[in-house]
Order: sequence, then structure tokens, then C-alpha cells
Amino acid sequence: MKTLTFTKMHGLGNDYVYVNCFHNRISNPQSLSIRISDRHKGIGSDGLVLIMPSSVADFRMRIFNADGSEAEMCGNASRCIGKYVYEHGLTAKTDISLETLSGVKHLHLYADNGKVEQVKVDMGQAVVVGAKHCGGRDYILVNVGNPHAVCFVDNVDDIDVMAEGSLMEHAVEGGVNVEYVCIVSRTELRMRVWERGSGETMACGTGACASAVAAMTENLTDNKVIVHLRGGDLQIEHTPEGKVLMTGGATEVFTGEIEYEDK
Repeated sequence: MKTLTFTKMHGLGNDYVYVNCFHNRISNPQSLSIRISDRHKGIGSDGLVLIMPSSVADFRMRIFNADGSEAEMCGNASRCIGKYVYEHGLTAKTDISLETLSGVKHLHLYADNGKVEQVKVDMGQAVVVGAKHCGGRDYILVNVGNPHAVCFVDNVDDIDVMAEGSLMEHAVEGGVNVEYVCIVSRTELRMRVWERGSGETMACGTGACASAVAAMTENLTDNKVIVHLRGGDLQIEHTPEGKVLMTGGATEVFTGEIEYEDK
């Protein structure tokens, strides 16, 4: 058995277990993610995030869902990594680069007295790639470095996200994250999300970006919106250059140790 030091963090309730892999070596992150994500027998989380050295950026992120599958990118996790590396002394910079499976992302940390309260992430391009009809609903397919299906509805609280989200997740080859979105105004959206491999979560940063870009593409909103998620709010901006900027908070919950078999 090995002892693993971890930090529990969340971005608007989208919670992960973070491991500093400058100090720890994980041989089987897939099985570890399944174990620690269990909310009854483990630590309890939406998955596992590894903070690692990178040869092309300041840091590298690997993220694993609660079912052990690896995700390309997570906006909430990237903000939490920005907070972690600054507050834990891994960097003194407030502008950092982060390697992900969907490319290198750039983060700006809003720091005050050694603490990071907000992080802006340059998510790069978000591309509408098609449409899909499933379960009687129409979805707009958007890629934000990972795949999303956005469905506009009158009231997100009326949606059975578990039933409809799980159906849509598997309707696209390789799986897809699913967002149900209500237009509040030209500057506001409400969203619930079914995350591929994890189920319904309190928030999804890439999902908020996908939803905002889908709404902007359909001329339902302006190019700068607030997305209200179950766990809180994110500010999403679509710049004239086509970049998507996401700004929101990050919270460290606690640090602990767990014994595990690394095999």
C-alpha cells in the first residue's frame, strides 16, 4: 500500500481530487479515479486531476472522470489548477500556460495577498460541428476541445437530466457532454449539464462555453454572457478573433492522505 497526499478542490461545485505529480507518481490513474470518486466509499468527487510537469507549457493537466475514462479538457479544473500552483508555491506568475489533451491553454490569475479568487481561461476556439436529433429533442454539436451537445429548452428544471442526458451521451460516437440551456436574456443563460463519464454535475466550464457559443451562433444572446449553473456563475466572452474566454472562481476544500494500491 502507498500513501497519497491529495487536495480536494471545486469550481462552482464541479469537484475533483487533485494530485501534485511533481511529488507523487501514479501508475494507474484510471482505477484510482474510480476508487476515490465514489461518494460513499472513497473521497467523493467528479473525478481525478493530475498536476504534472510539461515540456511545452508551465504545467500539464490530465483529468479522469468518475468512471476512469480520460477527458480532453475541463474548464473548472483548469481554474482550480491555476489557484493550486500559485497558492502552493509552484509558480509566482499570474499568467501561466497549461498543457491539456486539447492543446495548450492560457490562464490569467486574479491574485491578491497570495490568494487567487478568480481565473480567466483562454479556451481557444469553439466550433459548431453539426446537429443531432435524439429523444425528441434537437441538439447543436459544439467542440471546445472536447465534445458537447447543446439543447435549448424553456425551463431547465423541467428536464430529466439523468434520463435524457445519459441517452444523448451515447448517441454520439465516443460519447458527448450534454447541456440543457434556457435563454434568460441577451446577456444571461441558465444551464444544467450531464458530463460524459460522470453524470450530472454542479457545473461544467467547457459546457458553459459550448452553450454560450451555440446561443451566440443562433443570435439568441450577445457575445458576452453570464451562465448560471447549479453551482454558481461563469462569465463567457466570445471575442472578435473567435476566442472563448471563461472567467470564474476556484475553491480549495481540504488536503488529506489516503492509502491505495497503485496497480
